[in-house]
This record gives sequence, C-alpha cells and structure tokens, in this order.
Amino acid sequence: MPLPAGALPRAVAVLSFSVLLSARGAAQRRPAHSYNLKLHHSKALTSPYPGSHIERSQVPEDKVDWLTEWKDYDPVEYTAKSVLAGPSWADPQINDEGFSPKFNERDGEVERKSLNGLYVVENGRPRWKRDGSGNKIAHPVSGKNILQFVAIKRRDCGEWAIPGGMVDPGEKITATLKREFEEEALNSLQKSPEEKAKLEKQLQKLFSQEHLVVYRGYVDDPRNTDNAWMETEAVNYHDETGETMDNLPLEAGDDAGVVKWVDISEKLELYASHSYFIRLVTEERGAHWSEHPGSECHE
Repeated sequence: MPLPAGALPRAVAVLSFSVLLSARGAAQRRPAHSYNLKLHHSKALTSPYPGSHIERSQVPEDKVDWLTEWKDYDPVEYTAKSVLAGPSWADPQINDEGFSPKFNERDGEVERKSLNGLYVVENGRPRWKRDGSGNKIAHPVSGKNILQFVAIKRRDCGEWAIPGGMVDPGEKITATLKREFEEEALNSLQKSPEEKAKLEKQLQKLFSQEHLVVYRGYVDDPRNTDNAWMETEAVNYHDETGETMDNLPLEAGDDAGVVKWVDISEKLELYASHSYFIRLVTEERGAHWSEHPGSECHE
C-alpha cells in the first residue's frame, strides 16, 4: 500500500539481553581471528566500569589475543552494583555456597549456552572466546525509503538506545520484547488497569506479526568482562503503514528518561552495538542508511 505524501514507514526494533552470570572479571581480552575490533570490541574496553570509579585493567594491543602468553595478567575484580542488588535475571556471586552453574548448556530455566558456540570455563568461570565466523553484508545505496525507530535515552548513561532489557529465567524472548517495550517506551508500569488493557489491545497486532531476527550473539558492551559478557537477540517489528505505531502514546518509563521517533541514517550514535543492529534492519528492509553508495559492513 503506498504511503501518503511525506509519511515515513516505521520500524520498531526491540532488544532482549541474556546474561550468563554475574558481571565479574577484567579488561576483556579477545581470541585470535576475532571480529572487527571497532565494531565488536571497543565499548567493552570502557574504563572506568559504567557507573563506578573502578578502572578496568589495561590490555596492550599486542596482548589482547588470548593465545598470547601473558604470565603477569592479573585483572581487577569487578561486579556491577546492579548485579549485586540481586535482580531476577542475575546469578548469585560465583563463589556463593550452593551455587554451581552448568556452563555451555541449559541450566534449569537459565540458558547458559552461548549463541556463538562453546566458550572456555577456567577456574570455575566462563571466559569469553569467539571464533572467526561472520558474514560480510552489503549495504544499500542512497535513495531508499527512510525508516524511523523508537529510541529511548537511557537514565544510567544518557546515551540513546533501542528499547530492551534482560530476559528473566524461564521467560520467552517474545514476552521480554513486549514487556520491555511497554515499560520503557509506553510507561506501562505507571498506567491504570484500563490504560494497560488499551495498550495491550493496540500492541497485539504488532507483536503477533512475523518478526525479523536481525542479530543473535555477542555484543560490544561497556559492561563486558573476561568472565561475563552480553549476548543479545535483536528483533525488528515493522509497521509499514503506521496504522499501529502512529496511535501509540509514547511516554518514557522505567530505565528510559526520554523516548521519541528517530530517523534512521549512518549519523546515528547509539549505545553499545545498537547502531549496527539498526544498520542491519535497513539492509533487510531495503531502506536508506548511507549517503555514500557502495558502503559495506565488515565484521
């Protein structure tokens, strides 16, 4: 169906994160044949750790590869305050009595298998390790339709991001996607039962449609350590006509300080790897990303 003059087709992309265990570890080294450092391993080198005064141990570039021998490597211990608070999505501390996680497999209601394959378990802790797989993806040339997406401004760091959050043990990812979008972009936690019911009815059509899985696996995130890292499933729900999304009352809530529609282009500067996920959406939808034809996305 053609859009009215001046209208923009809209895409809402929602992230769901699944953490393997408490965020405890070091400067985060990477193995041989890793993905592009700028894309996959730059924000994971952030220091100090987010929301703290703890400096991340510095790793020289020539010793980043785990295959490089470094006997003096003695990284600082760190666990985020948000993990120490004991939320439902976080594990107990790794040394807590009675806590014996089963790594590289499903552990009760907690999925500890990595989307990127097996990882090393050393001294009872998982250690980030990735292989050299990955595809090069060609990007569309300019002149394509401009998409918009719902962006939130995170309260914790002030950066713009895609709405999303942690998957609770036993929770289906589709349920996480819908819940987090409602909480962060529609402020559902502060709505009356009647208002919530109205929102549910409006969102039912959008979230019941076939969605596009944009990315699954490791993400470059400032909270990453050697022993705990973020993996995500980035999903795109698309509203071509605006019939659903135009009538939603956007209102920031929960972890979001601001929420708004944003035009998608290469000028976006978003939290962690979110710009990369948005870029993949434009590829899949055949939409505009860059003013420079022939640009490619290298992993």
